[in-house]
Amino acid sequence: MSEKIYCSCCGIAVEEDEYQIFEDRILCDTCLEERTTVCDHCGERIWRDEVEGDDYITLCVRCWDNHYTTCEECGRVIHYDNAHYDDDEDLPYCERCYAKLKSRCIHQYNYKPEPIFYGSGSLFMGVELEIDGGGENHENAQSLLNIANCDGHCRVYCKHDGSIHQGFEIVSNPMTLDYHLYDMNWQEIMEEALSMDYVSHNAGTCGLHVHVGRSAFGDSDELQESSIGRVVFFVEKHWNELVKFSRRSPSQLNRWAARYATISDTAKETYRKAKDKYAGRYVAVNLENYATIEFRMFRGTLRYKTFAAILQLVEEICQLAICCSDSDLEALSWSEFVRAIDREAKPELIEYLKSKRLYVNEAEPETEEDE
Repeated sequence: MSEKIYCSCCGIAVEEDEYQIFEDRILCDTCLEERTTVCDHCGERIWRDEVEGDDYITLCVRCWDNHYTTCEECGRVIHYDNAHYDDDEDLPYCERCYAKLKSRCIHQYNYKPEPIFYGSGSLFMGVELEIDGGGENHENAQSLLNIANCDGHCRVYCKHDGSIHQGFEIVSNPMTLDYHLYDMNWQEIMEEALSMDYVSHNAGTCGLHVHVGRSAFGDSDELQESSIGRVVFFVEKHWNELVKFSRRSPSQLNRWAARYATISDTAKETYRKAKDKYAGRYVAVNLENYATIEFRMFRGTLRYKTFAAILQLVEEICQLAICCSDSDLEALSWSEFVRAIDREAKPELIEYLKSKRLYVNEAEPETEEDE
């Protein structure tokens, strides 16, 4: 009488033609079917509890590691040869999700194309205008892009922003002040955004950030650092006036554009203390970027005159820091600063300063932003 053979999984007795040996274990036909399967890539049998893949493909660990990945959007397993990668992120997508991705015009937050410079001059400003309330809607974003980039130029693009609940941010390429005001159709863009129920000032969460190229501040690192130091000193010294100008609440500033609070008698010492704080990017003048400094303290707006006044103020501060010595800037009062602004060249800035009672002895009733 032959010795009985038992399944190593369920323990039942099996005849010679009713079992298979897998990895030195005797499995009855039922356990073989229920507890193992076959890799769709290499054809090798594997335990079901070691399977990689998804509902559409079964893989062994080796084939998964060497030949497959998952779609970032839908999670479906895809072969390396069938994965698609977007230009602005090193993440894999299946063909269907990649096609959807390419049809989107609101890029991921880390999207950063090679800058295109517009205008003639040395001081270029890039704008990040956050809008909310109308949805993170690709059709809406495309409508704004069609206005801004109507002649084939890539003047602006749109990005996701995690601080915005139902919107996105409109980002411009670097432009001179004149280009922003006279060649770029910002007013039309803002009117279109308003027609689609977007807000900026009234959202409470939105900011208007202005990046200024470091190269504008001098031909050498030493000259750039000196001028940027004077920018930081100016903002620290005239903080109260600039807070009023910004329309930001104290809590909004503390969260998104905090003061360095390092004011000293000299620009150099103030700047040194500011850098020594390692305060990150959520400060009024963000110094973290390699190619730009960023003015972050302004509340967002879809009112064109306010937008123009902000850009004019940023340029005025930067030009002052470039042209003045440390001692001249250290001695400059706010009233002397605004008195020197060219009224004809910057009428929106003068009007706005008056509305906020920040202009020399010519205060007008303060007005609230209206979107």
